[in-house]
Amino acid sequence: MSSTPIIATLLKGMAMGAADVVPGVSGGTIAFITGIYERLLGALKSFTPAALLILKRDGWRAFWQHVDGTFLCVLFAGVLISIATLAHGIAFALTSYPLQVWGFFSGLILASTIYIGRGLAWRNALVLVALIIGALAAIWLGSVKPVNMPINTFTIFAAGAIAICAMILPGISGSFLLLIMGVYPVVIAAVTEFNLKLLLTFMAGCIVGLLLFSHLLYWLLQRYRQPTLAFLCGVLAGSLTIVWPWKQTVSTMLDRHGELVPLVQRNLMPWDYETATAASSAWPSVLALFTAAVVMVFALEYGARQLQSKNATSANNGSV
Repeated sequence: MSSTPIIATLLKGMAMGAADVVPGVSGGTIAFITGIYERLLGALKSFTPAALLILKRDGWRAFWQHVDGTFLCVLFAGVLISIATLAHGIAFALTSYPLQVWGFFSGLILASTIYIGRGLAWRNALVLVALIIGALAAIWLGSVKPVNMPINTFTIFAAGAIAICAMILPGISGSFLLLIMGVYPVVIAAVTEFNLKLLLTFMAGCIVGLLLFSHLLYWLLQRYRQPTLAFLCGVLAGSLTIVWPWKQTVSTMLDRHGELVPLVQRNLMPWDYETATAASSAWPSVLALFTAAVVMVFALEYGARQLQSKNATSANNGSV
């Protein structure tokens, strides 16, 4: 990788990390938007016993190329940098400007849904069924109430394995699953307080879950590409109910720090939000950020297509 792709990959990793910190937004969504999703899955699924044989037979360089090591290291460096540096900033933004933050992410998700949906064979019944199942699954997840899991080594490891699977699924937020399992505040506190033991346990679970689930997802994309993409598209569409900005809290719960957090919420229209909460809907700024996110996604897509066209032209000219 040249210096320019390395910087671009690092920035994409940082965007994925920023998304993964927010309950309701998936790093997989960002990977899809930025065009690295299948490369990421392909690199992850390459970690097999065959990779160890390549390392033993052909050496470190061949192994590194086989697993796309530079790409993975730079990408996950970006994810870790983002989580470590932006956790406080995103927490502040969610506290101070929640409507605007959710409006921006709603725009990202809607544009991603359109982006994926444009390439689907809509006349195929299996594609339509997969789309509906994905949407219903996301809507159901959004309605699940958080539970109180015991906090120990096993549950933190299991939470990491489960959450990371969601983090590479566009539309399903790993942070949201952590919230449902009741361990989200624990993990965020571990990041901000640098609780090394808990973080290492959580990361070990993430690594195991990531390696196992990436094989399944890559296999599905290779064998059943259209239904799999339709399911992911449905998940994205359904997740819009999770990130809808205007919500009314119906019931709350006490977290482990004794602070009230929402337990059950219902979506409202902006004008109903103002009536129900006596707070401003801030719809102009929410709409502006929503629009900016949609424009950003399609600008990224356009830029990626232009770059691919330029690279293809250069390759053709070089072969003449």
